[in-house]
Amino acid sequence: MKVLVIGSGAREHAIAHALLRGGSVDEVTVAPGNPGMELDGIRTQRINPSNHAAMIDFVKDNEYDWVFVGPEVPLIEGIVDDFEQAGIKAFGPTKAAAQIEGSKDFAKRLMARHNIPTAQYRTFDELEPAEDYVREHGAPIVIKADGLAAGKGVTVAMDEDTALHALEDIFVDHRFGSAGAKVVIEDFLEGQEFSLMSFVHGTDFWPMPISQDHKRAYDNDEGPNTGGMGAYSPVPQIGQDVVDAAIETIVRPTVEAMAAEGTPFTGILYAGLIATADGPKVIEFNARFGDPETEVVLPKLTSDLGAGIDAILNGGVPEFAWDEEHATLGVVLAADGYPNNVIKGAAIPEIPVDESSHVYYAGVASAEHGGLMASSGRVLLVETTADDIKAAQDKVYAIIDKLDTSGMFYRHDIGAKALNA
Repeated sequence: MKVLVIGSGAREHAIAHALLRGGSVDEVTVAPGNPGMELDGIRTQRINPSNHAAMIDFVKDNEYDWVFVGPEVPLIEGIVDDFEQAGIKAFGPTKAAAQIEGSKDFAKRLMARHNIPTAQYRTFDELEPAEDYVREHGAPIVIKADGLAAGKGVTVAMDEDTALHALEDIFVDHRFGSAGAKVVIEDFLEGQEFSLMSFVHGTDFWPMPISQDHKRAYDNDEGPNTGGMGAYSPVPQIGQDVVDAAIETIVRPTVEAMAAEGTPFTGILYAGLIATADGPKVIEFNARFGDPETEVVLPKLTSDLGAGIDAILNGGVPEFAWDEEHATLGVVLAADGYPNNVIKGAAIPEIPVDESSHVYYAGVASAEHGGLMASSGRVLLVETTADDIKAAQDKVYAIIDKLDTSGMFYRHDIGAKALNA
C-alpha cells in the first residue's frame, strides 16, 4: 500500500514510522513533512495542508490508497469532507465531528447532555461577566480559550489575579485571535492526569495503552503551558480499574453520543483525563493523536498499523496488539524561548540511538551547510523503550545529556511522577 500522512511534526513522523514498520504499507509520504523524517526513508512533499485542492490532486496523481490526517487544523477546516467528496479514503473525523476539539464549548455541551463526567463549567463571550464569575467563584479555577490555541490556551489559575489576567489576555489583548471569541471557565480538578487515545469508527472503538504528558515548560511542572515536553507509558500510578472506568463512562458514551447526534466519529479520539477522588473525568478531547503521546504509544504497537486502519476504512475488523511488557519514555528538545518567544537556528547534533530508541523530528529545517537546524518551538523528541520507567528514563537521559544542546532546552524529570507515586 501507498499512504499519504498529512502534517509536519514528531507526531506525523511517529505515525509514518509505525506505518512503515508494520509491513503492509511499503511507501509513506508526509506532506509537508520535515527533512528529519527523510532520515527514516520517509518521503516528504511540500504541500500546504490548507490547500485542499492541491492535496486532492496530489493523492489522485500518485494513486495513494488512503490518507492519514495528523494535525487538528486541517481536520477542523474540513479536509476529510473534501477528500470524501473527491472519492478519496481518509482516516480522520469530518469537520462536524472535529468540533469536539475545535470548540471546548461544543465538547462541554455534549458531555452535559450525555452525563459524561467532567468539571463544572460556564461559557462566556464577554470580559465583564467572566470576571464577575471568577470573583464570585474564587480560585483555583481554569480558564480556557474556546477554540484552537496549539495547546497554549489553558490557564490553571491558583489565584484570582492569574485568572483575571488570563481573561484579559483572551478578551482584551486577543492573544489567541478568533479562538478566544469565547472562554470556558471550569472548576479546578485534583488528581493525576493521563491520556487515553482510541481508534474509532462510529460506535466501535479500540483503546490504546494510556500515557502521561508533561505540559509545563520546566522541571517540577513550572513555567508556562506548552504543547507537551515529554511523555511516558504505561502510567503505573493509574490503576486498570480507573482505565476501565474511563472506557465505560467516558469513551463509550462519547462515541455513541457523537453517532446518535449525527456527527459520527472516525479517526483517533484523544481523551485527556484526570483521575479524581470521584473517578476519571474529562479535561479535554482532541480529534487526533496527541503530541508527544503518539511518540511513546505507537512504539508499543506490535501489530500492523496500516493493516488496522485499512480494515477500518474498508468496513473490516481491525486488529491492534500492544507490548505490555516494556515501558516507553520520550523527552522533547525545544528551542530556547519556547513557548512564547522562540529563538530559531540552533544546530541539531547527531543523536546516537539503537534498536530500542528513536528520534522523532518536529521543528527542523535543512541547515545551509548541511545537517539540520531548529526552525520552530518543539524541535525533536528522543524516545526509548526499556524494561520499566526508570530504565527508560535512565537510557533517554544518557543519550540527551551527552549532546550539545546549545540553543535548546529540555526537562530533566520526565517520568518522575511514576517513580515518586
